[in-house]
Amino acid sequence: MKITTLFAALFLFVTASMNAQEISNHALGLRLGDSDGFGAEISYQKAIGSSNRAEFDLGWRDSRHFDAFKLTGVYQWVRPLDGDFNWYYGVGGGLGSVDFDHPDPDFDDDNDGLFVFAAGNIGIEYNFDIPLLLSLDFRPELGLVGYDGFDNDFDFDIALGIRYQF
Repeated sequence: MKITTLFAALFLFVTASMNAQEISNHALGLRLGDSDGFGAEISYQKAIGSSNRAEFDLGWRDSRHFDAFKLTGVYQWVRPLDGDFNWYYGVGGGLGSVDFDHPDPDFDDDNDGLFVFAAGNIGIEYNFDIPLLLSLDFRPELGLVGYDGFDNDFDFDIALGIRYQF
């Protein structure tokens, strides 16, 4: 019985210490990158509790075949990795507007317009002693509505983030 109590107390201590990282209440910055062209997003993060946050990104995508604006929202769980390094994962989605400039003259430009997608998110971040946060993340996106003109309904969005914390 004493060993069971000891293991239970140890488990609770380890679980509590795993969630002991400190995330900023607010962070504002840029998220740069994309899988099929250049993308830039204005990124805002808002803490929800001690280890969760919401991230909202308003961005622009540019590739050889289209230009798009998109709004993304992701709910994230943040976990400590080592020292000031954290890793995080999350789920969300978004919507956007696309304007195709396809080189194929037979391409139907009626596919321009609104699209909706679901997204996952996984990444790593470094929290500096100054109010600066650097991150590298992977956001797979699955097209739900309005992806008729895209080459596929699945996108691998990889980006570098730099944010000011306040």
